Amino acid sequence: MEWRPWSGAGGDGWVGERTQASGDTLRSPGDKWEKSKLLSDVSARLWFTYRRKFSPIGGTGPSSDSGWGCMLRCGQMMLAQALICKHLGRDWCWEKQQEQPEEYHRILKCFLDRKDCCYSIHQMAQMGVGEGKSIGEWFGPNTVAQVLKKLALFDEWNSLAVYVSMDNTVVIEDIKKMCHMCPPHLAHDSSSSSWNGVGWNSNYSGHSSGWRSLLLIVPLRLGINQINPVYVDAFKECFKMPQSLGALGGKPNSAYYFIGFLGDELIYLDPHTTQTFVDSEENGTVDDQSFHCQQSPHRMKILNLDPSVALGFFCKEEEDFDNWCGLVQKAILKPQSLQMFELVQKHPAHWPPFIPPTKPEVTTTGAELIESTNNLFELEEDFEILSI
Repeated sequence: MEWRPWSGAGGDGWVGERTQASGDTLRSPGDKWEKSKLLSDVSARLWFTYRRKFSPIGGTGPSSDSGWGCMLRCGQMMLAQALICKHLGRDWCWEKQQEQPEEYHRILKCFLDRKDCCYSIHQMAQMGVGEGKSIGEWFGPNTVAQVLKKLALFDEWNSLAVYVSMDNTVVIEDIKKMCHMCPPHLAHDSSSSSWNGVGWNSNYSGHSSGWRSLLLIVPLRLGINQINPVYVDAFKECFKMPQSLGALGGKPNSAYYFIGFLGDELIYLDPHTTQTFVDSEENGTVDDQSFHCQQSPHRMKILNLDPSVALGFFCKEEEDFDNWCGLVQKAILKPQSLQMFELVQKHPAHWPPFIPPTKPEVTTTGAELIESTNNLFELEEDFEILSI
């Protein structure tokens, strides 16, 4: 395989040391390309694949997600990368058989294949029932985005604000409203005086001067049966943004997590490997060797991509989001060009009022909680097909 400069999710590429401005990039003008740097960047990401021999989903359901859970695994990978950026920073690297930070193990345990883990295959599959998907049925990018948005309401530790765009439109006003509101686990508690992540005022009234870290997911359809070539350059520009988490997509019934591009090829992590279930050990750590891809990543031609995709971005601070808006205006919303999506300041007048999602008031936890809340959520909205 020939290795050439690439652009990875989160920036424009480096060869030597990383910088905050360049994010996860692996290219530097005039420097020699190093394959090891790409492999290091790939292995630093949590890699979730098919698993077998976990406890049956729902008690009597499947004990393996082989053949149907690939998009769920890709959604896990994108979310895990957001959590790594939040707690460990974009510069963090994983080293094989080395002691890892406590936050790392805590992130990893959120995704273990157990019904009591917040983002487990159990929770995602069961939350998908509320999206019209039977357990064992394949998810599309938009469905997995909606599932992650709802599961995040129960994640008190990370307290992410998850925004999934509708009708190819990102509304700045709605995002800022959501990110400045109290975390969902405090929304029903008027006596709460503080929150560890940002530090909310006493006797919380529903708003805060702080900023909840944002996971922004933009589901798109970039064509009808295949991707329209006019979107290729803008699609690649998204990977260069320091806020980028990559993209969910692939081919019909075969999902991949795209983390960068090399020329006209996308670089991706492939979940289509079946491994045995791994649980946490007695000391609370996890044998993480099988959760990191330690081989050369896969590549595919951009024009072979199915047109249904979901872009992911992470904005830890409000400044990151403001910067992202500026980059979108400059690189994506170019005049006289066919735009992948819209970025608007105000909530469209013809839309229903925006109500930030809040944690439902329930009395159970774990998988039982997810089962009991299915009827509390409306089915996802269909997003329109972009004109071609």
